[in-house]
Amino acid sequence: MKTNFIYKYLLPVLVLFVSSCDLDQTNPNSATDEQVLKTREGIIALSIGIRQNYSTNGLSSAMLAPTVTAREMKGIATFTNTLELEAGGTALPSANGIILTYWSSMQRQMQMSENLIANAPNVAGIEPGLLSGIMAQAYLFKAMALANLATTFEQANLNSSTTEPVAFVPRAQVFAEALRLIGLGITGITTTAPSASFASLVAGPDFDIRNTLYAMQARINLMAGNYPQALASANQVDLTKKSSFTYTTISPNPLYTIYNVTKSYRPRENYGLPAGLYEAADKRLAFYFTTPRDVINTDPVVTLAGFAAAQTTPIPVYLTDEIKLIKAEATLRTDGPLTTALDLINEVRTQNTGDLFGVNAGLPAYSGAVTKDALLLEVYKQRCAELYLSGLKWDDTRRFNRPVPPANNSERNRVFYPYPDQERINNTNTPADPAI
Repeated sequence: MKTNFIYKYLLPVLVLFVSSCDLDQTNPNSATDEQVLKTREGIIALSIGIRQNYSTNGLSSAMLAPTVTAREMKGIATFTNTLELEAGGTALPSANGIILTYWSSMQRQMQMSENLIANAPNVAGIEPGLLSGIMAQAYLFKAMALANLATTFEQANLNSSTTEPVAFVPRAQVFAEALRLIGLGITGITTTAPSASFASLVAGPDFDIRNTLYAMQARINLMAGNYPQALASANQVDLTKKSSFTYTTISPNPLYTIYNVTKSYRPRENYGLPAGLYEAADKRLAFYFTTPRDVINTDPVVTLAGFAAAQTTPIPVYLTDEIKLIKAEATLRTDGPLTTALDLINEVRTQNTGDLFGVNAGLPAYSGAVTKDALLLEVYKQRCAELYLSGLKWDDTRRFNRPVPPANNSERNRVFYPYPDQERINNTNTPADPAI
């Protein structure tokens, strides 16, 4: 895909940064490449901007399309794009605008990060501790965009381009590149710890770069089937710390906008899971959903609460219970002790209070069969509840070998997405679309 660096996602941040520094900028809205990529102030603003862009545009894609495809959300609007996504299967065409938006938003995120990676080390006046944090964050958000592409498409590109059609590689290579980038970020902050300037000027008090890097390394290793590495990375995450995307009324929570303002989608009742995969006593149901309950085209739907409660509600970058479930799954898939996995599962199930984001299951301890397969199914069930609407369930359905469409659409209605028409028109390297 030939992409252009779209500074409209950076300009609000650059304007605020320039104003706060009281620089003599008569028209910040006409910031040039030179100002953004060749000055300390511009690099800092871009570093803030890549996180802001991901927390709004990136998440609005990652938490919409895959959640409808994974049957967590139901499209209820009569717009063609929504109806196609809701139907899935062969009814989801390559011309669908939601799929194009998803693809384009990840390409844009990659290019913003690439600009930072290429230019930040060459700008004077950025002290080593500030630079290590800036570079780590750039590696992180490019890796997250790559991982999102690899969870939704069979193949994707490793780098963006403004001049030539991009090449495609299988999703295993996309995961590998994402992990390489995260490794660079971890090495950078381990060699040179991020400074107080990085914390105050870029990260802010709510975003934890170190723990986020390890959490994403664990998540992507799990997706890639690197189970020992996923366990090792998860063990590096400090579960007493949290990392959040924060919002204002000017830059609002995208979940709130999608589900409580535009109202084109409604949550399916009980996480959208078939009977037997959820428990009525689960307190997370009351966290994520509120009444009223309606039935639309035979599907019971409710109203979304949780991390979509208000314009300014923070969204976690990851949940600490995700890390526990990664540990449990990785332990099981490497034939580790069943009791170790069971203890981790029960930590998630029986938690009544104390979760850093208020997501407490409040269930009794697991009482089913203590076998590898039974515990893996329990991990899947807990991930579906705990990580509802995170965009992770669709890839989970592949890893856990859940029912496959079109024979069974109960937990997903596609295996992978078709490639957007616009990409195919502009790029002769675009692979053939998957059958479903």
